[in-house]
Amino acid sequence: MIKHHENKKKGEFVLLRDGVEVGKMTYSKTGQSKIIIDHTEVKEPFRNTGAGRELVEYGVEWARNNNLKVLPLCPFAKNLIERDPDLQDVLS
Repeated sequence: MIKHHENKKKGEFVLLRDGVEVGKMTYSKTGQSKIIIDHTEVKEPFRNTGAGRELVEYGVEWARNNNLKVLPLCPFAKNLIERDPDLQDVLS
């Protein structure tokens, strides 16, 4: 399950598995039509389980559904999006 929290300038997606926080991805809003993914973090026991990818894919899908462009400054998100053509349509 991924929960989304946001305010006027920032937001985050928090990945939970069995009620335990596995990781999160944070973003900043820039203007009305773009977000900057600035950090993706997965807790140690959950690394290399696909949790980071799940967060990035969820964030990209959320951006699509909200007609937003994405600037991935987080190295993990940037690398993942650049390697996966299915995620690149949201790039700004």
